[in-house]
Amino acid sequence: MAKGDEKKRKERKEEPVTREATINIHKRIHGIGFKRRAPRSIDEIKKFAKKMMNTSDVRVDQHLNKYMWSKGIKNVPYRVRVRMAKKHSENEDSEHKFYTLVTHVPVTSFKGLESKTVMDE
Repeated sequence: MAKGDEKKRKERKEEPVTREATINIHKRIHGIGFKRRAPRSIDEIKKFAKKMMNTSDVRVDQHLNKYMWSKGIKNVPYRVRVRMAKKHSENEDSEHKFYTLVTHVPVTSFKGLESKTVMDE
């Protein structure tokens, strides 16, 4: 690159947004011991949401947690459909301006589903 050819980075506006995605839990917990599978799946969901929504504060809804534990600690569901909502933090003193709330979206089949941005209601 020559002098002056520096590309300007697009600055992303920080605003609340909601996205839906399917997470393949099966490939993320492959090789994990039986007694650590359900807790690790929750950690992997948090890691996925942190990367996708660009927030370090990620909160998992209790219904999603119950769904992941529904078949026990060993037999975690292979896939899960989640809705990730980036919201303003209520706490003014918090170091993070936003947090991500991850909720479960019940579906009958995962065939043909893609990640999408959901318009806020």
